[in-house]
Amino acid sequence: MQISAACSFLFLFQWWLDKGHITRRNQRLPDDLSFLVIGCALSIAACTILSSTLAGGVYLNMAVLPAFIGILYASFRPGLSLCAYFLLCTVLFSEPPGLSAIIINSGILLYPLLFGLARPFKQAKWMEKVMLLSAVLFPYMFFVVMLPNMRTIREAQTVSTEVALLTLYLFITVLSGGLLVFLIETAWDKVLVKEKMEGLSERFMWESKKLEQVTDIVQLNIMSMNERGYITELNEFMLKLIHRHYPDYTREKILSRPAAVLFADIVDKQTFTQLKAVFCNKQRSNAKITCEQYTYQIYTAPVQQGSGSPDGVVMIVQDITEEEKIRTELDHVERLTLVGQMAAGITHEIRNPMAVVRGFLQLMREKSPGELDSYYQIVMDELDRANGIINDFLSLAQSRVSDKEMVQLHHIIEELSPLLWADANLRGQSVELNRCPALPLLKLNVREIKQLILNLSRNAMEAMDAKGILTLETRVNGCTVELTIKDTGSGIAQDKLADLFTPFFTTKSQGTGLGLPLCLSIVERHNGTIRVDSALGEGSAFTIAIPYEAPEENLAG
Repeated sequence: MQISAACSFLFLFQWWLDKGHITRRNQRLPDDLSFLVIGCALSIAACTILSSTLAGGVYLNMAVLPAFIGILYASFRPGLSLCAYFLLCTVLFSEPPGLSAIIINSGILLYPLLFGLARPFKQAKWMEKVMLLSAVLFPYMFFVVMLPNMRTIREAQTVSTEVALLTLYLFITVLSGGLLVFLIETAWDKVLVKEKMEGLSERFMWESKKLEQVTDIVQLNIMSMNERGYITELNEFMLKLIHRHYPDYTREKILSRPAAVLFADIVDKQTFTQLKAVFCNKQRSNAKITCEQYTYQIYTAPVQQGSGSPDGVVMIVQDITEEEKIRTELDHVERLTLVGQMAAGITHEIRNPMAVVRGFLQLMREKSPGELDSYYQIVMDELDRANGIINDFLSLAQSRVSDKEMVQLHHIIEELSPLLWADANLRGQSVELNRCPALPLLKLNVREIKQLILNLSRNAMEAMDAKGILTLETRVNGCTVELTIKDTGSGIAQDKLADLFTPFFTTKSQGTGLGLPLCLSIVERHNGTIRVDSALGEGSAFTIAIPYEAPEENLAG
């Protein structure tokens, strides 16, 4: 009973730790130690109540174990309170009564030594703590047990049974004290390990959340998959990218699905095979695929622990649709630059010999019979046509800033109207002008704009049969003025629209393929854009948009 009462504080302390009443981190704070002192006090009371005496007047009370252990573990004030409490219990229940018995049974003479050992005791390892406790506990218990029986031991010829029991009680008490210290240290070590694991777990969770926040902030479409190709995680940008193709898909629906299945319905069979190979590849890869009207660059990298096989794949998807458009435009600019360099190189090399040839043809024509005039005229017309091609080269290669002035676009169209009507009448066609009632002044190069309108209008006339209608329409759209030149011809096939402004590309049997590139060059020098809308059997419409400034000040009728 005494041993159970002495160990009761340990059970209370273990319960306290197991219940999770822990507020310390990597050090022992007063909360746990205060409860240890409370447990020791309860154990002292239980042991003192259950105390008894043995033959010879030996007072058996194991309350000394929780008292000494509590004093050594506690700080000064709780330890001092525990000393006073132990002394009070001894006064109330000690046997035999008397001052000398109280002094011996309470161990009050050892209190200064216990307080002196408290600091090194707290800093020592568990084995050293057991030795320190035993160094104090053994002499004290030896003195308490043997003092009332010294005369009996001297007079007895053999060791009596009572002496043997007292000796056993002495060793049991000392061993119990060491065992209690060991169990306390073991319990605390478990708590420290648990706290450390909880700290690591919290740190891991925080790092995971921080990494998730970083991946959500970085403007990259990131998705991870396991070794079987199933999606395990994706950031917000990747979720938005998937919503572009699957608006009804939620994060929960996407997770735990094969990554290759996501794009199965929006890519062709060949692209899907390529995409599936990328997802199943456990090595670093880089592939470009097309989904609907979008182009994506896909980067994959394996995720693995140590040198074993990959545990999954991380995929980064980059939308390069705009980059591809810019690259195409740059290629177009490079082609135009090449044409300009060619034009600049061949101008003087071809134009001068052609002028000489044409001059000699005129002289030969004057001295030749009249029946040969038609042949000379054919040759001279072809030379003039070749010279026109060279002029188009020069216009297309022109890169200098053209002189511009504030003019009214309607005035330019009115100046060209007689010429357009004349060409239309010769073809049996008609011209319609739909003018905006309030059109702002524009900063234009009049000569270039006239050439632009004539080129597009004549192309439209050539695309129409008799009774075709050429329409010129102006309007204001935001901060731009738009001029639309529309015909009622046969239209242009969709697969040819992308190549319309490519030099030397033409749909005419006698065309040079330089007219539309020249028109594009003029529009770009005016910081404008040109758009083509066409349908087979319905005709084509070329819309030129040119920006303007201060629309509220430059309005004109």
